[in-house]
Amino acid sequence: MLTAFGRAFRTPDLRRKLLFTLGMIAIFRLGAFVPSPGVNYRNVQACLNSADTNQGIYQLVNLFSGGALLQVSIFALGIMPYITASIIVQLLRVVIPRFQELHLEGAQGQGTLTQYTRYLTIALGLLNATTLVTLARSGQLLGNCGAAGTPNAIIPDDSLITTLLLVITLTAGTGLIMWMGELITEKGVGNGMSLLIFIAIAARFPTSLGAIIKTKGWGVFLMVLVIGLVVVALVVFVEQSQRRVPVQYAKRMIGRRTMGGTSTYIPIKVNMAGVIPVIFASSMLYLPSLIAQFATPKDGSQPAGWVTWVTTNLTKGDHPLYMAIYFFLIVFFTYFYVAITFNPEEVSDNMKKYGGFIPGIRAGKPTQDYLQYVISRITMPGAIYLGFVALIPLIALVLIQANQDFPFGGTSLLIIVGVGLETVKQIDAQLQQRHYEGLLR
Repeated sequence: MLTAFGRAFRTPDLRRKLLFTLGMIAIFRLGAFVPSPGVNYRNVQACLNSADTNQGIYQLVNLFSGGALLQVSIFALGIMPYITASIIVQLLRVVIPRFQELHLEGAQGQGTLTQYTRYLTIALGLLNATTLVTLARSGQLLGNCGAAGTPNAIIPDDSLITTLLLVITLTAGTGLIMWMGELITEKGVGNGMSLLIFIAIAARFPTSLGAIIKTKGWGVFLMVLVIGLVVVALVVFVEQSQRRVPVQYAKRMIGRRTMGGTSTYIPIKVNMAGVIPVIFASSMLYLPSLIAQFATPKDGSQPAGWVTWVTTNLTKGDHPLYMAIYFFLIVFFTYFYVAITFNPEEVSDNMKKYGGFIPGIRAGKPTQDYLQYVISRITMPGAIYLGFVALIPLIALVLIQANQDFPFGGTSLLIIVGVGLETVKQIDAQLQQRHYEGLLR
């Protein structure tokens, strides 16, 4: 493999793409440590050392920003607004017929949807930036620390000009990250947005592993490392697993040429939903604790009974009820997302249009029913697998008292393995195009 990497850098075109990608990654990581204007970086660090921010939506958003969110840097919002915008546009295809028409138009329609995604990303970035600045000024961003007017204020100057400058800077940072991701996709190697998420998550691994060594010792660290390698192997195996539905194309005469007569297959992955169900489940589970937080009296009086129940059972991941609801939400959203993204009727119609059929299954409605049957059967192990991987950090929280930033499991591992496999495949394909042995040989 090292020889293959050497060949990749000796190929001028591929070397240029790899260096461009590495340059964009370096800029992305640099921006995660540049404080936003008006933010007192020293007070941010002091609040970070005393705050409990490894729970709920904090962990998810901070994960995708590579730790930049809680640093209140210029890239604090990270890639999260773009991910949210992409999911919304994808889901709107089911609700708005015009979006589905654009999706079916090919490259031109896809370009229009991409433009809609960009506009929505900036709008969500503006909304998220306003929320972030409000939380930072009130002190709720870092565990009731750093409120405006206190000695350790995160934003000492709470004037309107400073607030507007902060919001504009954070929104511009989101737009810059989106632009960098598209540049990597166009001129670099791999999918730019996925690579930036990959780097943001991977950058936190050394810190997480170092914290385990510091707090639990080398014995627990080695145990975590072994478990991590086993889980990575499991994730790689499942992510590569697929059910191949055979498809035969009938021979057709077009002029004097005979077309078709070939055999292929429809690859249906065990985990078709990817990491989206985990993100949905995490967001949904955070809503009760968010509502309870706003319903908690500010004068120190006794909160309502339901607020106490939510705070006790649905705030931290070490509670069995939290784990059970989290698992079932992931299973539900896996079925929901697969039902939206994979349309058996559309696949059946396309096969019928080009003269394709599944051996032993009639074209049309029987093919649609058969594909729906296969999807429903294969989604169950995929959903259970996603729930199991997502629960690993929560189980670690109970067994070894590790925080929820546990590196081997959950959203982080799914993204790292998936993006890593896809990027290596792309480099491998480009090497083989130039008659070299690939990375996977």
